[in-house]
Amino acid sequence: MMRQGVLPFRARASESAADLDPSCDPYRHHPGLRDRIAPPLASFFRTFQPSTFDAQVIAAGGDTDWRYPDHSREAMRAATLAGRLDRDLWVFAYGSLMWDPAFCFAEVRRGAITGFARRFILLDTYGARGSREEPGLMVALDHGDGCQGLAFRIAGRDVAAETEILWRRELLGPAYLPAFVTVTTDFGPVEALTVVANHASPVIRPDLSRAEQVQYIATGRGMLGSSREYIENIAGQCAALELHDPELSGLLAEVRAWPGRPQC
Repeated sequence: MMRQGVLPFRARASESAADLDPSCDPYRHHPGLRDRIAPPLASFFRTFQPSTFDAQVIAAGGDTDWRYPDHSREAMRAATLAGRLDRDLWVFAYGSLMWDPAFCFAEVRRGAITGFARRFILLDTYGARGSREEPGLMVALDHGDGCQGLAFRIAGRDVAAETEILWRRELLGPAYLPAFVTVTTDFGPVEALTVVANHASPVIRPDLSRAEQVQYIATGRGMLGSSREYIENIAGQCAALELHDPELSGLLAEVRAWPGRPQC
């Protein structure tokens, strides 16, 4: 059960308009997150385009049919958000969105969902955090007992623009499916958009052995960094928020102890 109240973080010393009006401060519930979440306007993913990976994928012997055409991705966004573009939208983050959301948000809360768990089952051979020679592994929400993470609130006036950034980043291909989940927070439940594993996609690999998971995370590297760095960042954010995930902790411990050549 999540502890009531804000976390014991040290607030930023500098004063801003948000500090003068706490109700406008996105970090009012968790002030220590100011230095743990990348400023959205400075994020690589703010201007990221799905075609960014094309040259690397082609050079590795692949093709570009793994990603959605722009019009298909936008049609999915319109269908998912029909009737929701004029009001606040919550987004549940369980992976890299926890420290680098790229979209602008009006509020962030610690939160938990049921029915899904954080699983390292997304096999990356396309160049993000892995390659064909050294596959990487990333996280997806899959069926499970529960998952703790962060809930970000996008203000209604910003939903149309900010979700376009989110879709380009999280739904560039069929690995994930958009879904709405109920997030329990210290300040009440909210309905939030998230992305879950699409088992129809060949990159979702729940059949991987534990040894394969450990090796791929320990050795995978791509244009966004290594899979080892990725899991370390997730674990670090969970630790800072006092989010309990024994599966994540156990997997990271095995990655750190992996006897082969680690990628840092």
